[in-house]
Amino acid sequence: MAVSITRRPTPRPTLKGRSFLTTGEFTREELSEILDLAIQYKTLGHGRPLRGKSIALVFFNPSLRTRASMEIAIHRLGGHAVVLDVGKGMWTLEYREGVVMDGDRSEHIKEAARVLSRYVAAIGVRSFPALRSFEEERQDPILRSFARHSSVPIINLESAMFHPLQALADVMTIRETFGLVDQRRVVLCWAYHPKPLPMAVPNSFALIAAQFGMNLTIACPPEYELDPELMEMVRAHAQRNGGRVRVLHDRREACRGAEIIYAKSWGSRHYYGRWEEEQAVRERYRDWIVDEALMRATQRGYFMHCLPVRRNVVVTDAVLDSERSLVIQQAENRLHVQKAVLSMLL
Repeated sequence: MAVSITRRPTPRPTLKGRSFLTTGEFTREELSEILDLAIQYKTLGHGRPLRGKSIALVFFNPSLRTRASMEIAIHRLGGHAVVLDVGKGMWTLEYREGVVMDGDRSEHIKEAARVLSRYVAAIGVRSFPALRSFEEERQDPILRSFARHSSVPIINLESAMFHPLQALADVMTIRETFGLVDQRRVVLCWAYHPKPLPMAVPNSFALIAAQFGMNLTIACPPEYELDPELMEMVRAHAQRNGGRVRVLHDRREACRGAEIIYAKSWGSRHYYGRWEEEQAVRERYRDWIVDEALMRATQRGYFMHCLPVRRNVVVTDAVLDSERSLVIQQAENRLHVQKAVLSMLL
């Protein structure tokens, strides 16, 4: 479905100079303006608002879509990307405060962030959790350390707890598909995976779905419910924006009548750091795969996933390759929302 723009959006001065760490730090109106600009960029093109500006992209972890789309977004907007792989071409970084640095980490984020701030207009940071301590990693220590010590905007390229750029691309895709996002019946469905994965994507999708007033159902085994503090925030946003949030442990019941199934695997916070124990629990749910039978329970629903995805583990070939699969559109939209975020913050 084509999305019309009734007015030509322009970057809001109030967004200039801000960091983009989670969507929860922005209002729905601000997020909507970012999406308006992203859709304009996708359909009408854009100028070169980053001309003469450099942006550092600091990667602690691997990436395909985020790395490629950010480099291309910066280039197309007239800027220059400086890509830094931690421990591979740059020093390993310490983030803990007051630590005696006599181990294998060569430089502290305090100096790295301050120095980069003298060179670039913004710093993008990608840092997955170590999956050892939930209480520590739920604080997003690496991302927040960059935010504390940098004097330029920090852009979250996926952290221990959040992936806001992916969430924006998800909502853009839903908006393109349906026109309106309010009251959309979406299911965030846990799926089996042989390894425990971070919670950043499900956290961010649940949050932004609530911010945009969707009717969100989270389908997961009892051991895999999301962080209660995060869910409290999600429910508050849903109430404020006219949406609804449910958590169900029966995935077929959850998917009945859904318009979208968003599949994603994540590790259990109850076994965080004790993954050998968690593996026995995880194996009980090998049948949590999105297949044609599950899709038939929906209201001609669409399938979404952030990628990368394991075929015939998380989702069957038949569903992933079907005309109801939106995964490639989601991935493309990463490019456009990132161009919009860069333009509005810088």
